[in-house]
Amino acid sequence: MDLLSRKYAIQVICVIGTRGPSRYNEIEAAFGDVSSSTLSVRLDELTEAELLTREQYAEIPPRVEYDLTAEGIELCELLLPLLQWVEKRNQNKT
Repeated sequence: MDLLSRKYAIQVICVIGTRGPSRYNEIEAAFGDVSSSTLSVRLDELTEAELLTREQYAEIPPRVEYDLTAEGIELCELLLPLLQWVEKRNQNKT
């Protein structure tokens, strides 16, 4: 719970869950206002917690993709209804 309560952790899981394997810039673009350091730390923490995989390809320029592990997929499936509820609730307030 400590990790999931950190800024952008839940959103990162859901962004990658809906997009599939994603590069850093694609994830960053989904947020708009996230700082690079915060996003990098969150990706590292989620990878360390085995919710994400990080695959680095031997290409020039270097390419790194993040994807959900089996546990990450399970978590995403549980979180998506919560985010949909929040979005619906926010729409009803405007």
